[in-house]
Amino acid sequence: MQRFNLNGKVAIVTGGNGGIGAGIARGLLECGAAVVIAGRNADKNAATVAELSVLGPPVSAFMMDVTDEQQCHELVRESVRRHGRLDILVNNAGIGNGKLPQDITVPEWHAVMNTNLTSALTLSQAAYPEMKNGGGGKIINIGSMASYLALGHMSAYAASKAGIIQFGRVCASAWAKDNIQVNTILPGYIDTAMTQKGLQQNAAVHARALARTAAGRMGAPDDFAGIAAFLASSASDFITGADIPVDGGFLWGV
Repeated sequence: MQRFNLNGKVAIVTGGNGGIGAGIARGLLECGAAVVIAGRNADKNAATVAELSVLGPPVSAFMMDVTDEQQCHELVRESVRRHGRLDILVNNAGIGNGKLPQDITVPEWHAVMNTNLTSALTLSQAAYPEMKNGGGGKIINIGSMASYLALGHMSAYAASKAGIIQFGRVCASAWAKDNIQVNTILPGYIDTAMTQKGLQQNAAVHARALARTAAGRMGAPDDFAGIAAFLASSASDFITGADIPVDGGFLWGV
């Protein structure tokens, strides 16, 4: 359908060099968008660009740290320099910290907040004038099941991911007049490097999470290609401020 066509659109995907971010980048490319993936690891950036280049539309990388405000603005400027516009921003970069609230340190708390939440503010602020001047745009934030569930060992992570939902709603309200839609995707139990690291620390988590997932499997990064393409396209023009689980039934599982 033509309304899902992203030809001529330009997207930024932070943390796009692996996991869910790479799956999202794939979906946007498959629908015709040019994509700039942003990440801190040059080798991973290059490998992902090489893998995704076969899809056809332009894909390139920008090495940066989303906790650096100047680098966030430079990412947007460079993406516009390369492609002439910016239509889609995916705030996907994130880190975890599996500590109970009584154990996490203030520096650790700030590291999670700056990466997962403050970066979404900085990048959205940088993208806003480009999208407004271009007649509109799409911002897609990545939350988590921890946005809803009070998991005791995810104190900072859960707080950051709950915050991303409300931040998205605020932006959706403020920028609706500028034809900018802002929505949040909430991944369930997904097979990513972060998940695998968590499993090494607590293998029992896997059995519990899988038992709760109605689909009976872990999600894969490519499971996010379709929802991201939809939210980036004109097919979702009347959807804004929404938080959408992509979880195989985890949220309402037993």
